[in-house]
Amino acid sequence: MLYPSVDTLKKEIDSKYSLVSLASKRARQMQEEQGTERLHKYVSYKSVGKALEEVAAGVLTKVSQDESTVYEDEI
Repeated sequence: MLYPSVDTLKKEIDSKYSLVSLASKRARQMQEEQGTERLHKYVSYKSVGKALEEVAAGVLTKVSQDESTVYEDEI
């Protein structure tokens, strides 16, 4: 059984795609910068699992972007 469950994660983040993006960015940050853990204890030992645990705990949330911002890849 997976921990945290997808149902638990969907309560925190509305879209699976946003969840994947958020967790992957956080996992990469944890790999590059050691000691950036936000929880006292993790069940997972891999960074993606740790990032998902942070989402389930409500520590890691999606930041809303300014709608007027235009990125290079959107031009």
